[in-house]
Amino acid sequence: MVDLQELETFLIEYRRNMHRYPELSHQEYQTTENIRQLLLSHGVTIVDTPLETGLIAQITGAETGPTIALRADIDALPIVEQSGVEFVSENEGAMHACGHDFHTSVVLGATILLNQQRDKLKGTVLVIFQAAEEVAQGAGKVLETGVLENVEAIFGFHNDPSLPVGTLGTKVGELTAAVDRFEIIVKAEGAHGAKPHEGVDPLIVLAQIIQAFQPIVSRNLAPDSHAVLSITQVHSGETWNVIPESAYLEGTVRNFSAENRQKVEQRIRKILEGIALANEIEIDLIWHASCPSVTNDEKWTTVSLEAAQAVGYETRIVKESAIGEDFAYYQEKIPGSFVMIGSGGPYELHHPKFRVDDTALFPAVKYFEALVLSVLK
Repeated sequence: MVDLQELETFLIEYRRNMHRYPELSHQEYQTTENIRQLLLSHGVTIVDTPLETGLIAQITGAETGPTIALRADIDALPIVEQSGVEFVSENEGAMHACGHDFHTSVVLGATILLNQQRDKLKGTVLVIFQAAEEVAQGAGKVLETGVLENVEAIFGFHNDPSLPVGTLGTKVGELTAAVDRFEIIVKAEGAHGAKPHEGVDPLIVLAQIIQAFQPIVSRNLAPDSHAVLSITQVHSGETWNVIPESAYLEGTVRNFSAENRQKVEQRIRKILEGIALANEIEIDLIWHASCPSVTNDEKWTTVSLEAAQAVGYETRIVKESAIGEDFAYYQEKIPGSFVMIGSGGPYELHHPKFRVDDTALFPAVKYFEALVLSVLK
């Protein structure tokens, strides 16, 4: 049996090493191999899948019972790190700015502890170390393997820097937002900067689009909808005295209901049609529908909160968050629960100075050990 204090020390060092060598979505080859070798060294079975990055481990109990799943994500973000930690990223332009190194280390620890107790388990645990969460493509690839077809419940988590260490938050129903991305290309008519009447100015059209988008949430959705529309990129022109012939705009929409998600997309399309008609030009819309809302099952959320309280967490019912999370794809097929575990801040997710408090790690390991044991009972 592994010594718990030694395991905690090892996992903190493992997380720091993983933080030092982050790999972006679909590029997590060394990360996957490191996870594989650690699991094999502890006698954990690795499921044979066609996944190029990421893997699925399996713990089979001594007695037959339900099959459940536990998931961690392993990829990093394309961010230049400014955290100032001694184990700062050595892969230039990549950073674990969302704490996936923390998630991986927590679930690795829980897997090691649960595998030691497999003679007491009544059922099977599939442990997913998932690639490409940041681009919302990893969960789909795992589902395509068919390995999860008989899973009856699935559990996951995210660190939350807005919650103090020792706190766990979640809620029944929608926890994170459905995420959509849009790209807009305005195809106008260029002209000399001194003769704007001889063309159609795409910058004026961009301004009309931006202005027209602002009331979509505030005037087309109910006040309690908690939706957000953000324009995040605008590009046009190359020099000071030429009116360009095209312009580009990009942004995101976050929603918490399928109805509002559809309504916002329809409204955007109508607005663009009207502006294109008024200016006698062509406007192209490229709509990227991403992950739906993480939607927690009532039964499994209750079990998750009870397990957290049993290991000493302060539990909270939190508000839904506008972040996206591709764990939602699993929940479209499998009931389950997703929780937020306090990581102590002070910087938010995706910030170049983001940090995780290492004291949050091992309590989370013990929580997932307790949760799995509780669920399999």
